[in-house]
Amino acid sequence: MSAKTRVAMVFGGKSPEHNISILSCKNVFNAIDKAKYEVVLVYIDRGGRWHYCPEGMVLTDEENPKTISYSGKLIPVYFSQNTDDKCLVDVNDASKLASIDVFYPVLHGNFGEDGSVQGLAKLANLPCVGCGILGSAVGMDKDIAKRVLRDGGIGIAPFITLRKGHSDKTTFEEVSKILGSELFIKPATLGSSVGVSFVDNKAAYDEALATAFSYDTKVLVESKMKGREIECAVMGNEHIEASGIGEVLPKTSWYTFENKYVDDDGAKIAIPADLTDAQREKAREVAIETYRLLECRGLTRVDMFLLEDDEVIINEINTLPGFTKISMYPKLWGAAGLAYTDLITKLITLAEEEHARIDGLLSI
Repeated sequence: MSAKTRVAMVFGGKSPEHNISILSCKNVFNAIDKAKYEVVLVYIDRGGRWHYCPEGMVLTDEENPKTISYSGKLIPVYFSQNTDDKCLVDVNDASKLASIDVFYPVLHGNFGEDGSVQGLAKLANLPCVGCGILGSAVGMDKDIAKRVLRDGGIGIAPFITLRKGHSDKTTFEEVSKILGSELFIKPATLGSSVGVSFVDNKAAYDEALATAFSYDTKVLVESKMKGREIECAVMGNEHIEASGIGEVLPKTSWYTFENKYVDDDGAKIAIPADLTDAQREKAREVAIETYRLLECRGLTRVDMFLLEDDEVIINEINTLPGFTKISMYPKLWGAAGLAYTDLITKLITLAEEEHARIDGLLSI
C-alpha cells in the first residue's frame, strides 16, 4: 500500500468551462507535492463520462484556453464507493485501477462546482477539497447567493431574475426602468464570464438574453456598478483566513473571458490593490462575512466592487476559482507568502480536517 495520500484530481466536465478546468488542472498537477501525494487523474469528458488517465497530463494546444484538450490514454471507469477501499473500476473488465483517499475537483461551472461532485464525495465518505454541497450549490447560483447576502446585510448590485418560459419575455424598457439602461446579463449558474454580456440598448439586450438563456434556464440582469473591481482569496473551515486585496484593471470596459484566459495582456492584475488601510480592511471583512453567510469551506474567491463612497458590495463568489498561470486566487496567496505547492497542500489538509470534523458528529 502506498504511504502517500492518493488524491483523485478530477477535471474536464460537462460545463462550458471544460477547457478552463483542463488549464487549471495542468497547473495544479504540476505544482502538487508529489513526495506527499500520489495523483490519480480523472478526466470527465464533455458527455459526462469518467476516465482514468494513466499517462498523466498529456495535452494538445496546452497554452490555448480555447482549443486545449486532453490527448492521453483514457480508460473508461466508474467510481466505487461500496468498499472500504474507494477506487476507480475499469468499465470493461471490472478490475480495480486506482484507490482514492481524497477528492480534489478542479472543475469549473455546473456539473462539478455546483455540489454534484461534492455530493458524490459525501456519499463515498471521502474528504473533498473546497466547499461542501450547500456552499457549492449556493455559491454557484448567483440568484440564490445574492438573496442570502442581501438578507445578511451585505451589499449587492441591484438585480432581477428572469426564468425561461416564465419571465424571459421581459423587455429592455421594463428592465431599464428598474435597473437603469446599462446592464449586465448573466447565466445564473456559470462563471469565467461565459455567456455574459454588457448591454445598453434594446437590440443588444434581446441578443444577450438569447445568449444567456442558451446556457441556463435562469438569467440575472444586473445594474452596471461604477466602481473598482477588487478580489480577495479566502480559505478555511471554522477558522477563516483572508488574503490581501487584488484589483482587476481590464483593458476593455469589463472583465471578459478573453481578458481572463486568452490575452495575457488583456487585464492588469494589481496585487496589492492601491487602497487605503481602511478600504483594505473593510474589503477583507466583507469577504470573510460573505464566506460565512454562504456556508463556504476550504476555499473561495470573493469578487467585489469598491464604490466611490468606499462602500464594498459583492459581485459574486467562485468556490472553485481558476488556477491558471494568471488566476487571481493563487496569485493573492503567493503575494501573502504562501507558495503554489504549499497552497495546494493547505487546501487538501483543510479538506481532510473538515471531513474528520463532520465524520465525528453523532449520527442519528
